Amino acid sequence: MAAQETVEHKYVYDFAEGNKDLKDLLGGKGANLAEMTNLGLPVPPGFTITTEACKAYLTTGREPDGLAAQIEAHLESLEREMGRKLGDPQDPLLVSVRSGAKFSMPGMMETVLNVGLNDRSVVGLSAQAGGNDRFAWDSYRRLIQMFGKTVCEVPGEEFEHALDDAKRAKGTQNDLDLDADDLRGLVDAYKKIFAKHTGREFPQEPREQLDLAIRAVFESWNAERAVVYRRQERIPADLGTAVNVVAMVFGNLGADSGTGVAFTRDPASGAQGIYGDYLANAQGEDVVAGIRNTVPLQELEQLDKKSYDELLDYMARLEEHYKDLCDIEFTIERGKLWMLQTRVGKRTAAAAFVIAGQLVDEGLIDLDEALHRVNGAQLAQLMFPRFQLDHEFQPVAKGIGASPGAASGKVVFTSARAVELAAEGESVILVRRETNPDDLSGMIAAKGILTSRGGKTSHAAVVARGMGKTCVSGADELEVNVPAKRFTVAGQTVNEGDVVSIDGTTGKVYLGEVPVMPSEVVQYFEGSLDPEHIDNPLVRAVHRIMTHADATRRLRVRTNADTGADAARARRFGAEGIGLCRTEHMFLGDRRELVERLILASTDEERQTALAALLPLQRDDFVEIFREMDGLPVTVRLIDPPLHEFLPPLEQLAVNVAVAQERGEDVAKEEALLAAVRRMHEENPMLGLRGVRLGLVIPGLFAMQVRAIAEAAVAVTRDGGSACPEIMVPLVGAVQELETVRAEAEKIIAEVVGDSGVEVLIGTMIEVPRAALTAGQIAEAAQFFSFGTNDLTQMGWGFSRDDVEGAFFWRYLELGIFGISPFESIDRDGVGRLVRIAADEGRAARPGLKLGVCGEHGGDPESVHFFHEVGLDYVSCSPFRVPVARLEAGRAVLTTTGSDSR
Repeated sequence: MAAQETVEHKYVYDFAEGNKDLKDLLGGKGANLAEMTNLGLPVPPGFTITTEACKAYLTTGREPDGLAAQIEAHLESLEREMGRKLGDPQDPLLVSVRSGAKFSMPGMMETVLNVGLNDRSVVGLSAQAGGNDRFAWDSYRRLIQMFGKTVCEVPGEEFEHALDDAKRAKGTQNDLDLDADDLRGLVDAYKKIFAKHTGREFPQEPREQLDLAIRAVFESWNAERAVVYRRQERIPADLGTAVNVVAMVFGNLGADSGTGVAFTRDPASGAQGIYGDYLANAQGEDVVAGIRNTVPLQELEQLDKKSYDELLDYMARLEEHYKDLCDIEFTIERGKLWMLQTRVGKRTAAAAFVIAGQLVDEGLIDLDEALHRVNGAQLAQLMFPRFQLDHEFQPVAKGIGASPGAASGKVVFTSARAVELAAEGESVILVRRETNPDDLSGMIAAKGILTSRGGKTSHAAVVARGMGKTCVSGADELEVNVPAKRFTVAGQTVNEGDVVSIDGTTGKVYLGEVPVMPSEVVQYFEGSLDPEHIDNPLVRAVHRIMTHADATRRLRVRTNADTGADAARARRFGAEGIGLCRTEHMFLGDRRELVERLILASTDEERQTALAALLPLQRDDFVEIFREMDGLPVTVRLIDPPLHEFLPPLEQLAVNVAVAQERGEDVAKEEALLAAVRRMHEENPMLGLRGVRLGLVIPGLFAMQVRAIAEAAVAVTRDGGSACPEIMVPLVGAVQELETVRAEAEKIIAEVVGDSGVEVLIGTMIEVPRAALTAGQIAEAAQFFSFGTNDLTQMGWGFSRDDVEGAFFWRYLELGIFGISPFESIDRDGVGRLVRIAADEGRAARPGLKLGVCGEHGGDPESVHFFHEVGLDYVSCSPFRVPVARLEAGRAVLTTTGSDSR
């Protein structure tokens, strides 16, 4: 039987064989080089080794079968096209070896220029350049330096020191002043450095140089900096990088040569014009390295008008072809312009919105594509105030940027003092080791929160983000002494009343007041800027794209709000209701004493007296919220946290009682309180007596809250308003729990509502895994589900969100177990599957079941897309994240049709 013929897998493509749509296979750089080649632009010839070859190499530790032969064939083709051979002593072909992943990772992976030079071909290169010895030896020293550092891990600073020594010996600070003899000596010095660190001579065989450089680029995919960058940008780790082998063109041949970068629009502001830098007599890496000062791109017109005019023409053609801002690298070799790279350029958040709007006006894209090209993370950046660091402000500490923004104020160490000073018109920064629910009033009063402990999901961080407050957490360089009302840092003492500034984006802490710039985008959302009449291209672009997002999205966006002020702000930001009103926040402050009386009640009469005192206070709270949300739904969660949170800490109370007893003081009340605290003490309170369990164990508690909600709704309706309350029972794990609470609630609602026309829905929060898995049963008793993804994540993973981030999340992120904290973005495979199961089974049991989400994930861009896919009706988030959720809900509709916005 004849041997079966096998088809060799294709790992190498000439530029003419590819196009810009093959980024998965050829990487961004290779795909775009191919596209420019096909457009007829002057691209040096070359070929691309695919990402598949890289993945195979990284998996097995060796090149895949057939790769070496394919490289050889394409190299021979390149040599024929150029009329030169790689490293030929008489007329050498030199090549560059460059990385190029699907997504741009500038500077994260490796590049080696001038591959093919050796002790013999450097002479041929000089002859090729018309006897330019300086150019040839400069190119050779660059190869040894880049090859040594990239391929053989020779410390780069040793090469830099040798270059500095050579310039010192010449009496200059400019590398252009080094002549051919100086550079020949520098090559010898570089070779010795290479041999010292590698134990071998610098390789003289050109093909060995090429093969080693290709492998180095493959391996740079897993270099630490590349891994960190991918994690930050959420780039998948399994994509691999392509390798581009390109015939060298030289910008370091003299004054008529050079290299530069250009942008078709300003990547900082989006403004149209000519933006970029040019460096004469240099190779591309010199621009990045900053070894000499570049000149603005416009100056190229005086230096080389022909190349300048050609470049502007190519820039216009590329932008029209890619329909976006393009980032371009080019080299001029003795008056000949070569295009080395183009890509859709990275830009600031402001530029992203402005450019998207401009391209719509120019007819290059439609509004769907404009919406797809911006994202919620960019919008969030535009909403936060920022410091105007025009002067030399040096940070004294750095923590975790837990809630973005910029805030300055007087340091205070207690909530009471924060409230007191804020009432006097002072701006304050609340400083604590860590915050707890008792600090809420101070957190509300403060401009910002600074803690020495905690992470992005600590109490301080979560609450601050919910309120739109600036927060820096985990600044462990601070030694906070609350009783002494001071903290120390960097050898300095900061006392209460001293001014500090905190940056919730960078996590940096400054002494003194740093000037703050307000966000015009927030002013627009709050209604103080008219987008149709303000001369601000950013605000106009945001308005236009947000209007289209609202017209496009299916998901509704509600807010998490506990006060009338929060509700009013959220409504200005576009909220379409309240998805989570947390009633436990209404029991803090002056009402704490009433809660203590409720907890300490030993008879039904005492309990009813306490509840009766709380009822009108709760009712007034709901009246205020229903009025602000006139006509929009308001989901009220019945009290959720364990009651011991409203009592003093056990250890502190026990000490206080013991001291008082020792002094012979009357401590009957304190002893009763201590007994209650001990009786209610739990080892794991978040899994103990809370949520629906409280309503079943403490008679009258839920009944009081239901009555307050119903009475408030009726009062608002009779005043001519419209109240749409939805009562949410928390922490349900079994349908019987919900049935019991609902039966009692319906009796109270029927009694209060009467013929007022008010309709009250009763549903539950799906936050216990068992509830998600029995959602079909629970839906028979629930008129709506709201997913509490904070607790669902905590219980699904078995994580205590208050403890784990600082303990080991950093290690999980470092190891790649997490790409991002599951408390920040929904875990699609685990927690997300629970959401999907509950949504599907709930609606199967009750068609038309209203579904929403009210955890932190409701304002996370990636999570919003998931909730759209699952088919939820709405997401709910903090007021300041409402615009972000609106934008992402619109983008989610376009996910399958637009281009990637990375």
